[in-house]
Parts: sequence; structure tokens; C-alpha cells
Amino acid sequence: MPGRFAAMAQDTTPVNSITKSHDHPAEVRRTLQLAIPVVLGQVAIFSMNFVDTVMSGHLPQKDIALAGLGVGGSIWSALMMFTIGMLMAVQPSVAHLDGAGRRLEAGALTRQALWIALFIAVPYWAVCYFSEHLLQLFRIDPVIIPVAAGYLRAISWGAPALCLIFLLRFFSEGAGRTRPTMFYGILGAALNIPLNYIMMFGHVGFPALGTIGCGYATAIVIWLQLGMVLSYLSMHHHFKPFELFHRIDAPRWREIASLLHLGIPIAVSVSLEGLLFVGAALLIGRLGPLPSAAHLVAINFSALVFMIPLGMSSAVAVRVGNALGRKDPASARYAGIVGILMVATSQCVNMTVMFVFPAQIVGMYTDDAAVAAMAVSLLFYAAVFQLPDGIQICSAGALRGLKDTKIPMLFNLVAYWLVGMSLGYYLTFNVGLGPAGMWIGMIAGLSVGAVLLTGRFLHRTSWLIRSAPANA
Repeated sequence: MPGRFAAMAQDTTPVNSITKSHDHPAEVRRTLQLAIPVVLGQVAIFSMNFVDTVMSGHLPQKDIALAGLGVGGSIWSALMMFTIGMLMAVQPSVAHLDGAGRRLEAGALTRQALWIALFIAVPYWAVCYFSEHLLQLFRIDPVIIPVAAGYLRAISWGAPALCLIFLLRFFSEGAGRTRPTMFYGILGAALNIPLNYIMMFGHVGFPALGTIGCGYATAIVIWLQLGMVLSYLSMHHHFKPFELFHRIDAPRWREIASLLHLGIPIAVSVSLEGLLFVGAALLIGRLGPLPSAAHLVAINFSALVFMIPLGMSSAVAVRVGNALGRKDPASARYAGIVGILMVATSQCVNMTVMFVFPAQIVGMYTDDAAVAAMAVSLLFYAAVFQLPDGIQICSAGALRGLKDTKIPMLFNLVAYWLVGMSLGYYLTFNVGLGPAGMWIGMIAGLSVGAVLLTGRFLHRTSWLIRSAPANA
């Protein structure tokens, strides 16, 4: 590993440059140059959720605290996934314009996306703040609802800042700079633990707020992260040609409509996948605190290691988008294939760790014997879906780089809901498998999604390569 990082540091080839010979080690290196900061940032960001879960496992009535955090966190995550999808349109759009050398246009387009971010922030806050009726609608166990609703009310104050963070993050990543994600992620991770300690357990004059304190701590951290991202982008010389902060533009509806045309299918696709997991958590919440707490432990660790393929998917989207901006579909295809293979390799490692050390992993979260025993059994299923989960998210990123969003949206509908959720519900409640039934459904949905999305990328890039001479 040190040798690889050393090679990356010594490589002076620009990240956005093209290698006609398709040098495999060079492509891996350039993808890692983009991916490693994103992966580190995503791991740091998610470590906040990991810490929240671990610290909630040491509160009084830990099973209810974990269940409330899991259910409330699922609602927050569902809204966040939609927000990510809507604003993710900025990433390939900026990558295409940056690849073509049109940086002023990229900055102007991002300023139009600001209006989308501000519009999303209002319902994001409102749904979280007034969540109790929504939780009742899902028939969550009544003992869990006050904890989940309290957590959501507290964290809702971070929603506006989070929308702006995602906007600036996707602009930066599209421009080929992924370090802001790493920096604001590390900042959040560093601040989260002491703020949680103060507000959850009651220190430095604060009352012990339990899981609700966890929500307030996260909201504070999000606003501090936004300040860091704004400072970085406004001062770093790389972003000067984009003139992002030179003015605030009035809404230009044609450009906003163009972003929405690309972003809405991405948002629906991302939400369809995210809602599969949210729906699983909410349905398992009907089974009571014990299954819900065990599910949270297993899904939380799985989501932690998922940050690796998620970061890789962002890098692949940029590499593919840059190549198309240079009108080189062959390199776009090559970048996507290399990224998918890299993710498949990393996911095999994650799978092995989860198969070999399930008890040790669960032991980090809870010492409750009943929760731990069920969580260990669910971690087996989490290990199984690592490979299809990684491949589907990386293929989705490659398709996003192609600005191909509508067909993948339909694929996700089929994979995650017609297959995954339907099968999971049937096995959980009709066959009586309990939470394991939902996990089997998720595995099936992710596997179908991986096949469909990878096949779509290979088919689409093959067509672009064949048609390139005629379009030249």
C-alpha cells in the first residue's frame, strides 16, 4: 500500500488527461487519485453515523435507543438520498464542461443549481421536523416513535446546510477536485464524538438528551462543515477560473430545467435504491425493538464499508464524464470497466472480513446478548450482498458520467422494488423468516440491479464508440 500511494504522489500526469493506449496501471492510478479523497471523506462522514450508533448502544434502554436511531436515521437518509440524486446532476454536467475547457459555464450552471438546493431544503426540514405522523403511518412500534421523532426534530435543523454541502461537493468533484469531501468529512468526524458526548450523556452544563442530543450534535456539525467547504472553494486557486462566487444569478429556467431533466431520474434512481433499505428498516421496525436494533447493527456496518464503492462511483462518474467532454467514448468505456473491476475487488475483501469476523464486528456496537446474536446472523446476509451492491453503485456512477439516467431509473424500479422489496416482504411476513427475509430480498434486488446497470453501461458505450466516426 505505501508503494501505491508513493506512485500516486509522484505521478505528474493531470487527472483529466487522456491515454490513448489505455494503460491499465495509469487508469487505476488516476481513478484512485480522484477516489481516495472521496472514499476517505465518505468513511469519515459515515463514521459519524457509526459513532452515533455505537454511543446509542450505551444509553439506558439501549435496544429502544438503537431502534429509534435506526428508524429515525432511515427517514433522514431517505430524504438525503433524494437530495443527493437531485444535486448529483451537477457532477457530470460540470465534468463535461470542465473536460471541454468551459469553466465559466460550469460555474454559472452551478449557481443555477443553487436554486434547486434551496428549494429542496424546505421540505427536507419540514418532513423531519413533523415526522411523528409519518412514523405512525408506517405502523412503527409505539415505543420507538418518540425516540425516532425526537431525533428527527433535532437533526432537521441541519437539513438546509446539508443541501448546500452536496451542491458544492458535486461541483468540486465534477471539477476534478475531491479533497473537499475528505476535509469536511474529517472535520465532522473530529467534532462529532465530543459533541455527542456532551449532548447525549449530559456534560458541560447540558442535560442528558440521549438520542435526541445525537441529532442536535449532528446538525451543529453539518453547519460547521458547510463553513469549511465554502472557505476551501473560495480560497483555492483551482476554482478561480470557474468564478463560482463572483455573483448570485437570478433563476434561469431553461438551465434549471436542464438540470432537473438530468437530476430527477438520478434522484428517483437513488431514492428507489435508498428506499429499499429504508423500507426494510421500517418494516423490520414493526417486529419490535430487538429485530430493529439487530438490523441497525448489521446495516450500519455494511453501510460503513459501502463508502468505498460509493467513493469509487463518484470518481468513475468524473472520469467517464471528462472523457465524453473530450469526445472520446472509448476512454469513457475503459474508465468505467476499470472502475467496476476495482470495486469488485474491494468488495470481495469486505465480504471476507464480514464472513470471518462477525462476532467481533457486532461486539463494537453492543454487549446485549440477544441483539448481538441476531445481528451476527444478519451480518451473514450483509456479507453476501457486498459484491452486487458495489457493482451496481459503480455501474450507476459510470452511467451518470454518460448522462444516461432515464433507463437506469426504470432498471432500479424493477430491481429494488418489483424484485427486492416484494420478495423481502413476502419472505418476512408471509413465510415468517423475520428480518432475514428482508435481507434476502435486498440481496436479490441488488443482484438484479448490478446485472442490469452493468449491461446498460456496456451496451451504451459500445453504441457510442460505433457511432463516433459518423458524428465526428
